[in-house]
Amino acid sequence: MVEIPDAFVEAQLLFNGAEGRAFIEALPGRAAEFLDRWELRPSGPAMHGVAALVLPVDRSDGTPAALKLQPVDEETAGEPAALRAWGGRGCVRLLEHDEATGTLLLERLDEHRHLSAVAAADPRRAVQVIAELLARLTAVPAPPGMRGLGDMAAELLAAAPEAVEKLPGGRERGLLLDCAAALREVAGEPGDRLLHWDLHFDNVLAGGREPWLAIDPKPLAGDPGFDLMPAIRNRFEYGEVRWRFDLMTEVLGLDRERARGWTLGRVLQNCLWDIEDAEDDGDGDGGGGDGDGGAGEVEYELDEEQLAVAELLLGRC
Repeated sequence: MVEIPDAFVEAQLLFNGAEGRAFIEALPGRAAEFLDRWELRPSGPAMHGVAALVLPVDRSDGTPAALKLQPVDEETAGEPAALRAWGGRGCVRLLEHDEATGTLLLERLDEHRHLSAVAAADPRRAVQVIAELLARLTAVPAPPGMRGLGDMAAELLAAAPEAVEKLPGGRERGLLLDCAAALREVAGEPGDRLLHWDLHFDNVLAGGREPWLAIDPKPLAGDPGFDLMPAIRNRFEYGEVRWRFDLMTEVLGLDRERARGWTLGRVLQNCLWDIEDAEDDGDGDGGGGDGDGGAGEVEYELDEEQLAVAELLLGRC
């Protein structure tokens, strides 16, 4: 029997509702199926994030591996194609894949050595590692059928005007409108590189064949400038934002203004999610809220660190 951590169950129910419940109920049987099909033996306690359960296993020849069980959605559907395209260069290797369930068998990395431990002691060194990995990953063209940044940018620009009107403060409105304007400048050329989309310090593990390898992509086809934000935002330090941005654009060989536009687009995306989350959590009709906490009103609070990134890249600070 596979023990499913309570925190993973709670995350699935919180974020995926009925679909998450169905996934959890099917999980013991699915794990047993793939342990048998791929001749695997569990070799340690289960690990998890929000979206996936990962079982340390040994293959029939004794080789360590990791069995990743996750729902199939728009973020996870492209993962196997991306891992095949990268072929283990700068990222974890894909060993097996079941298309129907999205189950993956991956190369085992050192789950006890995250890049976040380096970031705690030397954040600049950790950002350098991220930049070097991104330079390798985004050098690869996206495979056919990968979801595209162009469509995502169009959706953000279409949603922004109505969302911005819901915000009570002039500062937040102005910043998001400027982020949208910057995104509009670059959205016509969305790019065709294979993006990781979520390369922060906890998504980099030590590997035996390379010092550091990326895991858990949420792949897109697009401009590498859209991939910078996680490393800017992770372990946020106000005084380091410009340094991190400059380092990554230099290492990746990016046009600085285009990268700025895509990074501000990422700020816009994150803030639109904040607005959506506020409405999901509210008890009213989502109308404009004035912040007094009255019944039927929504309090919109945007992440200050996201706003600070926008202000710094827009030259407001």
